[in-house]
Amino acid sequence: MKPVEPVFTVDLFPELGTQLLTLLRSLPLEDWEKPTSCAPWTVRDLVAHLLDGNIRRLSFQRDRLPPLQAEEDVTTFAGLVSYLNRLNSEWSRAARRISPALLIDLLSLTDQQLYQFFKTLPDHEPAMYPVAWAGDEVSPNWFDIAREFTEKWIHQQHIREALDAPALTSRKWLYPVLDICLRALPYTYRSHVAQDGTLLSFSITGEAGGDWSLLRQEGMWRLNTGKSDEAVSTVSLNQDTAWRLFSKGLSEEAARRQVRIEGDPILGAGIFQLVSIMA
Repeated sequence: MKPVEPVFTVDLFPELGTQLLTLLRSLPLEDWEKPTSCAPWTVRDLVAHLLDGNIRRLSFQRDRLPPLQAEEDVTTFAGLVSYLNRLNSEWSRAARRISPALLIDLLSLTDQQLYQFFKTLPDHEPAMYPVAWAGDEVSPNWFDIAREFTEKWIHQQHIREALDAPALTSRKWLYPVLDICLRALPYTYRSHVAQDGTLLSFSITGEAGGDWSLLRQEGMWRLNTGKSDEAVSTVSLNQDTAWRLFSKGLSEEAARRQVRIEGDPILGAGIFQLVSIMA
């Protein structure tokens, strides 16, 4: 085992965006209204949501537009989620005035600008936005950017599923998503008390899978890659179950039928509370 290392995803953005734009340009108009698993959002709504993410980043971070006055208490996790949900809902309604052709053009334009902006950010300097689902108060730029990558990948999968289009689940795409999502494990387990030296293992099977471990040290849980036979609990799940569970796409009841826990069942069951998205 060894401590997890940074995951640099900036250079994956252009091709990920191209994969989506190529798909969208092939769609007949009626396919834009197909429902997605992010109910009540349609394909059109999810594309508009991805555009909104680009616009917010470029406006508030690159261009330093003063932040909007929040009605919610964004200093709490629940308040921040409520704030983001409200912004998403407001944008979704307004974006229905935008044609699919124009959505494609705007997404292409802002994708390129976002990539160029991300390339200017020093990997290890503090990001403007901490990764709240990992419990961070301050995050390095590489982590914030990787969080953005997981968001774009996950929503593209929702779009592809709605259209019965091929999924992007090769190791190139899905392994970094899983590796980043699992950075939420120490925060997820923060209320699970155990003796120092307690070890938990998490194995994800499939082409994009791997092994991760949580080790209790100095009263804190620390994430590592690799596994050990000394684990008091071993959690195993396949890559498809993993990304859906971590992005609220799978209920705990359904996940329990697809996840195997060996050893301590209470410690192992913490995996069902892991969430790697905000809203």
